[in-house]
Amino acid sequence: MNSRMNPAPNSLYLADTHELSNLSTELCDYNMYTQDAALREAVQREGGQWAEGELSEFGQMTGSADYLELGNLANKFQPEFDTHDRFGNRIDLVKFHPSYHQLMKTSIEHGLHASPWTAPRAGAHVARAAKSFLHGQVEAGHGCPITMTFAAVPALRLQSDLASVWEPKVTARVYDPRNVPVEQKQGVTIGMAMTEKQGGSDVRTNSTRAYPVGTGGPGQAYELVGHKYFVSAPMCDAFLVLAQAPGGLSCFLLPRWRPDGSKNPMQVLRLKKKMGNASNASSETELRGALAWMVGEEGRGVRNIIEMVSMTRFDCMIGSSAGMRMAASQALHHCSVRSAFGQVLNQQPLMQNVLADLALESEAATTLTMRMARAMDNRFEEQEDLLVRLVTAVGKYWICKRTPNHAYEAMECIGGSGVMEDSMMPRLYREAPVNTIWEGSGNVQCLDVLRALSKTPAVVDAFFAEVNQARGAQALLDRHIAALATDLKDLADFEYRARDVVDRMALALQASLLVRHAPAFVSDAFCESRLGQVGQHNYGTLPRGVDAGAIIARATPRIARA
Repeated sequence: MNSRMNPAPNSLYLADTHELSNLSTELCDYNMYTQDAALREAVQREGGQWAEGELSEFGQMTGSADYLELGNLANKFQPEFDTHDRFGNRIDLVKFHPSYHQLMKTSIEHGLHASPWTAPRAGAHVARAAKSFLHGQVEAGHGCPITMTFAAVPALRLQSDLASVWEPKVTARVYDPRNVPVEQKQGVTIGMAMTEKQGGSDVRTNSTRAYPVGTGGPGQAYELVGHKYFVSAPMCDAFLVLAQAPGGLSCFLLPRWRPDGSKNPMQVLRLKKKMGNASNASSETELRGALAWMVGEEGRGVRNIIEMVSMTRFDCMIGSSAGMRMAASQALHHCSVRSAFGQVLNQQPLMQNVLADLALESEAATTLTMRMARAMDNRFEEQEDLLVRLVTAVGKYWICKRTPNHAYEAMECIGGSGVMEDSMMPRLYREAPVNTIWEGSGNVQCLDVLRALSKTPAVVDAFFAEVNQARGAQALLDRHIAALATDLKDLADFEYRARDVVDRMALALQASLLVRHAPAFVSDAFCESRLGQVGQHNYGTLPRGVDAGAIIARATPRIARA
């Protein structure tokens, strides 16, 4: 062969196969709080303006590259479980990567587990919800034990003698992950053990038995025998448990260690293999005479534990809203950098339609969640208490159910690189269904709405008093509310049509809030797309006339360009 026709390549060019151009960048080193107009406005509006400084500092930390990496590591190096130590002693020990412990430490030291209880004031729940919203964008799994610890306080307060012992350590801003008796700790975490194999959400079918050690009754000791099919999180220091006492299904506080320093026989069988929520340990356990103390009246276990469940459901709203915000942020950022077919993606009309739609969904979720945080702060007012009773179920159902498809659409905006495991998007996508199912699936939430409407008819008046604050400002919303009012006058066959009605209740709430508080280009687009269009639509089907560019500009986080 003639070497002149096939000259050897110059060695200087062997490594240069192409020029690097049109690459996206990591969304990091930005202030998650100050770059989120919807959240910032909601905090100020709902009574948390006094926390502006600390939220800005917290948002700067959570948006930093180093801190965001903690979320990646906590999911990459998942918890491991040992039943026994090397000498044969039963230990039921869950081991976590240091990144997980740092996330837990941050949450507890910043009061995400307790601040409304230890420092009650106007806007306390609002400020705590905002911090949880920011921290949840970094990593969702560790939020499970934080939420349960937070939610345990109202339930514990039903039994004052137990609360006097446990509450100071539950609310302390000290994270101590050691597997040692509570007497050796300044701060503790609380888990929950309700679900059993045969019943799932139907906890009244629980078969775990509670045998009184002495006289029995509220605050007294029992030994529990049975199983719990889903315990989150088994490394907590104590658990609120439902079991059948002689007087019926009752609530108990079960610590990991007995007062004499011996290990309480709540034995972990295995950790669950979950599609999401990977950083958090969930388990199956058996109770082999585990010592526990009754919380509240005997036979009122469901009623007593519901004090905890209502709080955990609210945190599901926060968590799913946070997931939406991070998914939208990732898509909005990518499309502000990446070009295709000669134009930046967020300047192309079809992509603008999708991005603006994702941003609308995220803002609506954030706005409703923060409104409910204010209701939590003001439960001493009857109107607000009724809203908590009804709208916690409505919001948990709607926001959590909207999150999975939202995550998918955001992933599609990013394209192939969004499917890669070194992106945050697969984690957000796997996490998205978790809150929909945990703490009561969609049907359970709808049935809870039905119970509220049936047992406490005043919640209907509270609902319409809230949504009618926007009356006369948006014709589509007025018609939507009027039709809903007609349907809610007749609860016949409500269970069959519950999802349709609860969907519309959620949309009425979100639309009313946006009409009152968001820029017109946001509220009009939301109403026209959610209330004005007929039938189900994918994201990216906003009608003509929407100012997609303004919605995108409002929602896009901005980082310093190199």
